[in-house]
Amino acid sequence: MNFKWKLHLLLFFVFILPINVFAYSNKLILGGENIGIHVDASHILVVGFYDVDGKNIAEDAGFAVGDQILKVNNKDVWSIEEMMSEIDNENATFSILRNGKRKDIELTLIKDKEGGLKSGLYVKDNIIGIGTLTYIDPETKIFGALGHEIMEQTTKKKLEIRKGEIFSSVVTDITKSDIGNVGEKNATFDIEDVYGNITSNESSGIFGIYNKPLKDKKIIEVGKKNEIKKGKAQIMTVIDKNNIETFQINIIKIDDKAEVKNVLFELEDEKLKKKTNGIVSGMSGSPILQDGKIVAAVTHAVIQDPMRGYGIFIETMLKEGDKSKE
Repeated sequence: MNFKWKLHLLLFFVFILPINVFAYSNKLILGGENIGIHVDASHILVVGFYDVDGKNIAEDAGFAVGDQILKVNNKDVWSIEEMMSEIDNENATFSILRNGKRKDIELTLIKDKEGGLKSGLYVKDNIIGIGTLTYIDPETKIFGALGHEIMEQTTKKKLEIRKGEIFSSVVTDITKSDIGNVGEKNATFDIEDVYGNITSNESSGIFGIYNKPLKDKKIIEVGKKNEIKKGKAQIMTVIDKNNIETFQINIIKIDDKAEVKNVLFELEDEKLKKKTNGIVSGMSGSPILQDGKIVAAVTHAVIQDPMRGYGIFIETMLKEGDKSKE
């Protein structure tokens, strides 16, 4: 083999290397903190209608729940405030996006007794709530949380986001779960104490860049999905103020074919069961540990048996989160 042939062979091997190589760390900063979450929708979202003088003027004009409002009178609008500022008389043209297709809708608004204009539209431009931080990559400062997407509750669809933040939140009390009814953490926010910026909302969680100092944070090894086994494990979450606690669970099923519900577990810790009566909203993203490694994150409660919950493989979250630095 001459030198030229060796060079061509070397170049061939270089160019066929896969381009989607995940570069996340095999060690993570362990989460468990309760966090406030705020996201701005990519566009103003139509979530419902109300009658004006006994008429459903918006739906009759052609609007549908789930429409994204892009423009009013040919001007871009990103917030409800901007939308209202562009409406200066009874007639307005709305440019909307529906199922990937753009459409213009002419809407005649109605003045009320005080002279205000009624559109008949219920709209939303942001969502605020709480969840649990799962991890921070110490090398890239990419964080992952929730373990599932943020959905808009009216449309039951994943919210397309423009930007967002995670910030300080303190648990004040717990509304307990019951059969057929998932409870929730109740919390206060400090929206000025921002921890990081959200860059993506995916089926496996929310991801972004953590901005706070990382000193004094606990580092833990990543457990691969083929290392997870049935039996004892732990979840880390907050059920009082901002105290992260570790609670015992039992993993009873592992499904590596599911998209997000990979691990089925049941609560064993008596303190947690007494406090919450099961998995509650706000626990989403709580790290699941086994054999000293982070292996998964809490995603959902089993509604008919809230003592049971599901977790997503931590590897799945890391692969999605790794795209946040692109």
